[in-house]
Amino acid sequence: MKTNRTLLVVAAFWLTAAATTFAASAQMGTWKLNEAKSKFGPDATKNKTVTYAAAEGGMTKVTVDGTDKDGKAVHWTTTVKFDGKPYKVEGDPVADEVVYKSVSSQTNEITLMKDGKVVASGKITVSKDGKSRVVTISAKGADGKKMSEKAYYDKE
Repeated sequence: MKTNRTLLVVAAFWLTAAATTFAASAQMGTWKLNEAKSKFGPDATKNKTVTYAAAEGGMTKVTVDGTDKDGKAVHWTTTVKFDGKPYKVEGDPVADEVVYKSVSSQTNEITLMKDGKVVASGKITVSKDGKSRVVTISAKGADGKKMSEKAYYDKE
């Protein structure tokens, strides 16, 4: 009985680690915005380059460089797991926490929060060939109206 319980615990840890690894693996690498294919709202920040890199402890470091609605440089980072839990964001004026949740090996959900309130949410889907991805985001604009954006990225 004790051996079975130990095997179950080991299997559960392995499956959790495997799920986290597979959720992140399709996203890993550097993604460059294909602005011609993308659709943004008037107040949108454009994340021009997004990089996912392995970090310590099975974590993934996300680094984003882009421009805000006025063309001013934006740079933010976070270190996350794709586990549906909030992680601190550094440098983003829009959000102070982010949640990534694995939906499948190619798709993750993302939620951005500021002061504990959701400011944007969406889905990140990598193509089957792994060469492109689409990020669909819903948020409220500066006027309080709901808006949606669709950003296309190519893998570098």
